[in-house]
Amino acid sequence: MKISAEQKSYSGSSNGNRVILVKRTIPNSDPEREEYLLQELRELAKAAGYLPVGELKQTRYPDSKYQLGRGKIEELAELVRSTGVEKVIFYNRLSTTQLFNISEICRCQIIDKFQLILEIFAKRATTHRSKLQVELARLRYEVPRVRAVVSLLKKEERAGFMGLGDYEDSYEQDLKKRITRIRNELESAEKDDESLRALRHRKGFSLISLAGYTNAGKSTLFNAIVDESVEAKNMLFTTLVPMTRALDLGGRKALLTDTVGFIEDLPHWLVDAFKSTLDEIFLSDLILLVVDASEKPETILQKLSTSHDTLWDRIQGVPIITVLNKADLVDESKLDVIMEQIGYMAPNPVFVSAKKGTGMTALKEEIIKHLPPWCFCSLSLPNSEKGMSMLSWLYEEGIVHRVEFGERILLDYEARTEIINRAHALLEPQEAQTSE
Repeated sequence: MKISAEQKSYSGSSNGNRVILVKRTIPNSDPEREEYLLQELRELAKAAGYLPVGELKQTRYPDSKYQLGRGKIEELAELVRSTGVEKVIFYNRLSTTQLFNISEICRCQIIDKFQLILEIFAKRATTHRSKLQVELARLRYEVPRVRAVVSLLKKEERAGFMGLGDYEDSYEQDLKKRITRIRNELESAEKDDESLRALRHRKGFSLISLAGYTNAGKSTLFNAIVDESVEAKNMLFTTLVPMTRALDLGGRKALLTDTVGFIEDLPHWLVDAFKSTLDEIFLSDLILLVVDASEKPETILQKLSTSHDTLWDRIQGVPIITVLNKADLVDESKLDVIMEQIGYMAPNPVFVSAKKGTGMTALKEEIIKHLPPWCFCSLSLPNSEKGMSMLSWLYEEGIVHRVEFGERILLDYEARTEIINRAHALLEPQEAQTSE
């Protein structure tokens, strides 16, 4: 248990923003890793607008009734009383029974990390779709707990537990009906997305997405590579609503999308709720997997592992470029050492500093190398209104490497196979020559 002097000085502020953080650690676990996980909880609390004023830890296997031992929960209750906080946040996932039992002793609101993430998402949701996704995640979280909560409330006659209001036996069915309605609406939006992606492909755009562990610097990289000004803060889950912008790749047309960050041990109900957002990653032509190169190699590996676990079953062979961001914070002599330790988990690595804008040229070159291949051909167009119209269209759909005007318009051209095939179909057989 600890309360810093700085935290004590915050006592004049609203108790509603002040919280106690709790973490149970498995015996014989790595102390550095456990501290890293606790630090992640601190950052999540900060992202939700809370100020931790106390922390409590215990090393033991989980207790079925309280997660921690009963004595430690009594200690937590005393800490709640002495600090006057109204909320306690557990790193560990809590069952309905544990939530109820702990709240009975501590007499304050108890939540776990996943409920905290839902709070953050709810605060960051700005579009109708993202609000639906957050509600779907909340409902998916609640459904398996409803029967247990109803049973507990009937025993204790304590309405309002977990903020769900008065319970009735029909509540579970009401939740499931609402889930079905939201899923249907999101599925309709997914079909619109699929149509939009198909249209963008027909227009010659390659689709690229930024993915990676939350707070790796994706939004800063997005700003650097497309010359945008998307909000980028040193805070978890800054990006919740995907942002898409055109990316200049020297003639290749591409769209880059900034997406929501991953986090360790995301439950299936949360991933499922944000499926339509994550599809921006899964259905890309290329994924830029961003990691923080300034962290310890062990931490980088863990975050890469979390990202790969989220992606691997869904991307179906989509190439990945590992973007090792914040390289300006790493001694150049240590870059090779880092790669020796993480290389097997970091396909096609590129070191960059999004904040300073360094490494962008090398990154774009790597992107071009891994985009779906285009074909090269030589075309002969009639020097007429039809030929000039075709030339204008070809400029829009691909790259014109050389053009000569004479009796006919001769050009060397590069584009997607379907564009070249369409160009041939519009010309008489003798008007076009192709070389692969």
